[in-house]
Amino acid sequence: MTSTQPIKDGDLLVSNGETFALGFFSPGNGTSNRRYVGIWYYKIPEQTIVWVANRDNPINGMSGALAVDQHGNLVIYGDNSQNIVTKTFWQTNVSASSSNSARLLDSGNLVLFQGGDDTNGSSSTSSVVAWQSFDYPTHTMLPNMKLGLDRRTGLNRFLTSWKSHDDPGTGEYSFRRDTRGLPQSFVLKGSARIWRTGPWIGNKWSGTPKLLNYIFNVSYIDNNEEFSVMYSLINASVMSMMFLDEFGYLQRYTWHEDKASWVWFMSAPKEPCDFYGRCGPYGNCDPNNGEKFDCTCLPGYEPRSARDWYLEDGSAGCKRKRGGTISMCNNGEGFVKVARVKVPDTSEVAHSDVNLSKEALTEAFASLGMGI
Repeated sequence: MTSTQPIKDGDLLVSNGETFALGFFSPGNGTSNRRYVGIWYYKIPEQTIVWVANRDNPINGMSGALAVDQHGNLVIYGDNSQNIVTKTFWQTNVSASSSNSARLLDSGNLVLFQGGDDTNGSSSTSSVVAWQSFDYPTHTMLPNMKLGLDRRTGLNRFLTSWKSHDDPGTGEYSFRRDTRGLPQSFVLKGSARIWRTGPWIGNKWSGTPKLLNYIFNVSYIDNNEEFSVMYSLINASVMSMMFLDEFGYLQRYTWHEDKASWVWFMSAPKEPCDFYGRCGPYGNCDPNNGEKFDCTCLPGYEPRSARDWYLEDGSAGCKRKRGGTISMCNNGEGFVKVARVKVPDTSEVAHSDVNLSKEALTEAFASLGMGI
């Protein structure tokens, strides 16, 4: 795609290996008049949108086109509601040149190359990437896509849900990395925490469903330049994606050729105890505790509100038992073992205060089996 070769409504831009396609679509099985530019799997009969450009600014009708403009930016334009003047509905914002060209790669990444690109469908060593859709994900994380913070530029890559199944506009849920303390990942509703992973323990996020090693490779980077996580597929022929749905659930599906459908692989949160802060401060959520209510208090603590606890609302958490001493141990030293719990929220962990590195702490968590 170049300045002289736009993509008009009805056209398709297909990746070199015919894995992905880019074009205009309407949500809701095409019954809507609202038109968006999106990327989807090309050969899968069930149209599965993985990225949307003008998600909050649809075009009414089929007048739209996607092109490289005279400044080298990707631009979506079309007629306004009165069909009188041309309106810009979306554009990249890069300092570029008019000789730029865009290509859809087989990874599902739409890349704007400065001064052109190579001829075999992937970026060459001489190509300069001016902009790429992988840096601005919508609700789907594809293999080889990074999520996290580029500390050099401040670019933060995270997922945001659709408003609804038929509206790809920016929804109220997001899934993003948190670099404070020992880094974790959170599903948020606005700024409220809904679900979290535990900290990274060397091969996975503590307290999360384990990714099968024969399907995925995981790349974790935490240094002065970036904090990011990327998944790649060991078998490139497998099609797998993770997306944040409109209800705030992370879902991972893989494509099953024989069934000709997407097959559920994992989701989070999955159980009631997965939800953030369900049992409040000093509370422990355990669905197998033998009680009707899955919230219990840590040793030496009791419900802050007996009435709320009776109504199965543990959000206020627990308080120290009346008459309890400062120490839970009679001699004033030692620890109380609490089995099968997720590592507490590590956002406020000041690891430098105890002269331990992040690596040392995560190794300690792993050796204790926390989150497994």
